[in-house]
Amino acid sequence: MNREQISRIAHAGHPIKSPLDDASVHQLLECALPRGDERVLDLGCGGGEWLLRALEARPGLRAEGVDVSEDALTQAREAARERGIEERLTLHHRPAAEFASAEPFDLVLSVGAAHAFGGLLPTLAAARKHLAPDGRVVIGDGFWERTPSQETIDMLRDFADLATTMDRVAADGWTPVHGHISSRQELDAYEWACWGSLAAWALDHPADPDSTQALTTAATRRSEWLRVYRDTWGFLTLVLRPTPDGL
Repeated sequence: MNREQISRIAHAGHPIKSPLDDASVHQLLECALPRGDERVLDLGCGGGEWLLRALEARPGLRAEGVDVSEDALTQAREAARERGIEERLTLHHRPAAEFASAEPFDLVLSVGAAHAFGGLLPTLAAARKHLAPDGRVVIGDGFWERTPSQETIDMLRDFADLATTMDRVAADGWTPVHGHISSRQELDAYEWACWGSLAAWALDHPADPDSTQALTTAATRRSEWLRVYRDTWGFLTLVLRPTPDGL
C-alpha cells in the first residue's frame, strides 16, 4: 500500500485534508470570494475539495487545480462530474512549483501544502506569481502552540509560534483580512477521522494483503499524534491581500 492509497482511505470521511470543519471552510471561502465570478487556482489541490465546494456554491466561478498525484486528480475529476461542475474545472498533473499560466487568478489557494514549496514564505512567493491585482490568497499551515520537542520537529518540520508566523507574513508584504485558528475540536476530529477511517478499512477487508499494513499504520499515526504533537502543534488558515507599497 503506497502513500497515495493510504491518504485516499484515511481522508474518506474528511475530504478537506486539513483540520478544518465544514463551517470554517465555508467562512473562509465566503471571505476569499466576494464577487462569485473569480478565477481560482489551488496549488497542491489533492482531491480538489476546496475547488469543488467553491464551484458548487458559485455558478460564475472557474477554477484550476495543480497536483503531483494523478490518483488524487482522478478523484477530483470524478467528483466534479458527479456534481455537474466538470466544465468549469481544469486540472493539471505536475508539481505545483512548476505550474505556469498565461492568465492571473483572483484567488490562489494552498492549504496544507506548504511542504511542497519548502515552507510558508516560499508558498506565498509561489502564490504571488499567479495573483491578479487586488487578488487574494488563502493559505493554511502549521504553527507551534507550545515549544516543541526535537522529536516533534523531526516528525513534522520546523514552524514558528503564532505571533512570529504573523510577523513573517506581514514582513513579506501581506495583510491578513481574515483568519482561522483550528480549534481543539477540529484538530482532534481530523486525526480521529483519518486514522479511524484507515483502521476501519483494514477491519472491513481482513483478506486484503494490505490490511495488516493499514491497521499498523493507523495505530502508529494515532500514537504519534497523541504522544508527540497533539499538545504542541496548531493550524492557521489566512485570507491575505498584498500590502500596497508605501503602506
